[in-house]
Formats: sequence, C-alpha cells, structure tokens
Amino acid sequence: MPNHLTPSRRAAILGLLAAVLAATGCASKPDVRHDQDAAFDVKAYRTFAFYEPATLHYTTLLEQRLRQATREQLERAHYVYDERDPDLRVNYLLQVVDKQALRSTPSPRLGYRGWNGGNLETIDVREGTLAIDLVDARRNLLMWRAVAEGRIDDKAAQQPGPAIDAVVAELFTRLPAGAAAAR
Repeated sequence: MPNHLTPSRRAAILGLLAAVLAATGCASKPDVRHDQDAAFDVKAYRTFAFYEPATLHYTTLLEQRLRQATREQLERAHYVYDERDPDLRVNYLLQVVDKQALRSTPSPRLGYRGWNGGNLETIDVREGTLAIDLVDARRNLLMWRAVAEGRIDDKAAQQPGPAIDAVVAELFTRLPAGAAAAR
C-alpha cells in the first residue's frame, strides 16, 4: 500500500479489500491464480515469519486477521512459525481501486432488429486485489505468489473476519502439494 495513507484510511481499505475477496457474500467468486519459481521445493522449507510493515507503529485489526488466517493456513501445511530464523518470509499486498463500469438493462418492449431500447448507465465499483508472497528468507527470492482479485461487495464488508478467512484459505489451495507430507 502507498506509504502516504493514514492508519485509519489503511484500515478502511483493508476492510473493503477483505470483503471483495471473500468467496461468501460476493456477486461472483474472486479470480484466483498463482505462480511460483521453478525451483520452489516445498519440502526444503520448514519455518516462516512475516515481514513487518515499515510505516505503522501498530497492527490494525484487519491486518491481525489477515496474519492469523495466513498463519493458520501455513501451520495447517505443517510449517512452523519462527520469528528469529525463518526459512520463508510472508508478505501480502493489498490494493483497492475505484472504477466506473457500464451496465445495460433491457427494456421490456421489443425493438427493431433486436435492439430493444435498453438502458445504459455508468456505475461506480470497487475492485480489490490481495496477493500473498512466500519469499526465501536466506536468498531474498520470491518463491510463490497467490493472487485474488474481485469486486468489493458491501454485504461482505460488514463481516471482514470470515471474509479474510475464506479468501486466504482459497489462496492457499494453490500451495503445491508436499508441504504437509514433508514434515
């Protein structure tokens, strides 16, 4: 996130982003994809820790929820949390963008040659992106990234905790098999 955002603005953006990415409460599921380094061997890593945010002197509630959901997923894959000497560093990137979109609604009357005289209107939408990175801590190399993108749904913004849990769990379904078997 840009460094010029205030902590309260950042918290608001995090809440909206978490809401957009939740599989529950969204108009459609977020678009989820991943990429990884060809040399990424999940069995070579056993521990993890988070990068610390450089601009804040405290952690927001939404950031705590995001970290907790991520930690739960990594521990479920049998990684061990170790702040002092981690094999992997975890980073997450959050972005919310306000956009305008066109929406057409059909008219109830039949038109000439298929044109039914429908209405075209401009609507404001918010789209969010959450990316979670796993970085080789010793070499400082990105090894794995999962990204979820989608529209923010106001309904999901009211309950960011479950929304965060759902999207983080969805992202970690892309973690290569073998992490659990390696332990």
